[in-house]
Amino acid sequence: MRPRLGAVRDVVILGSTGSIGTQAIEVIQARPEQFRVVGLSAGGANPDLLLRQADVLRPRVVAVGDPAAARRLRAELPGVEVWDGPDASTRLAALGADVVLNAITGAAGLEPTLATLAAGTTLALANKESLVIGGPLVVAAAAPGQVVAVDSEHSAFAQALRAGRADEVRRLILTASGGPFRGRSRDDLDGITPDQALAHPTWAMGRVITINSATLVNKGLELLEAALLYDVSLDDIEVVVHPQSVVHSMVEFHDGSTIAQCSPPDMRLPIALGLAWPDRVADAARPCDWSRATSWTFEPLDSTAFPAVELARRVGHAGGVAPAVFNAANEVAVDAFCERRLSFRGIVEVVQHTVERVLTGSGPAVGDLDLATVLAADAWARRAAAELIDGLEASWI
Repeated sequence: MRPRLGAVRDVVILGSTGSIGTQAIEVIQARPEQFRVVGLSAGGANPDLLLRQADVLRPRVVAVGDPAAARRLRAELPGVEVWDGPDASTRLAALGADVVLNAITGAAGLEPTLATLAAGTTLALANKESLVIGGPLVVAAAAPGQVVAVDSEHSAFAQALRAGRADEVRRLILTASGGPFRGRSRDDLDGITPDQALAHPTWAMGRVITINSATLVNKGLELLEAALLYDVSLDDIEVVVHPQSVVHSMVEFHDGSTIAQCSPPDMRLPIALGLAWPDRVADAARPCDWSRATSWTFEPLDSTAFPAVELARRVGHAGGVAPAVFNAANEVAVDAFCERRLSFRGIVEVVQHTVERVLTGSGPAVGDLDLATVLAADAWARRAAAELIDGLEASWI
């Protein structure tokens, strides 16, 4: 799974037109002696950008979900093979590269994740949802060291964990910026608009992850991801609010030492590390400026105003399809909020009501997982959440 020392790494980028995908291309273009793009995929909503990327990078294959976008790409990219259809990214994941960067948004990343692992390719995972909803299914499919985290927090854990043995770890400290509404009470979250929720104070991200950061659903997903990636109990992971987003997460060892990974907020660092792991990429991002006075603050998470993290912890303890239901209901609720059919607070309320049906036995069974079971639970949760949103009283909207 790891290329020869000094060899150029062949990279497939899934979700190339999104925030992570475009930044990954920046990292790669600056280092042609280290990385070569052999495949790009995107849904097709931004065909102009995908065409520009493919024209510059000249990958072997471009995969796109939208057939109309595929026809245009074929016409304008002679010599580049173009695949289309709903399974195009999954097929591309099995192409046979050194690294597949999965930067697809949401549950759609699960099948490409499994295809990457089945091909024996290193998976640089930015699509946390595929690990969350697949859970033990994904963990069982991965060889030791095959999955490399790209989320800044999970990359921080991987770096800090190098400081000691697994049996020396007491707990993981997962940092959260707190989003644009840090410090507000639950009542203060009434009337929040999509534009306000999309104004993240430190990170520039895609629509779904930005809204998830505002609700703290994203931190709940990261809690579940960390437990699976590093085999740590959910109860041994604490979420702490750190608004400066410089300490990306910490590991506390049983002797009382805490090791933190620190850098200015810039996703190019964890992306570069994910592509080159276990090696570091020189000058991937600027370091902290220690010549300037600065302050870093930490505060406990307000779980009353932002209940998504503790809901995710409950979901993780339940296991089975519960995390898939959590994620799918949230994706539907985020869409409804952005369409102004649901209030900001209503996002997590819809997720909670949908999850409760599973936890109380009135939804899909929580039992053992296979791909068909996960996909069926995902579809059920989307229908259940949509029906709930359609039936909400006006006071919720």
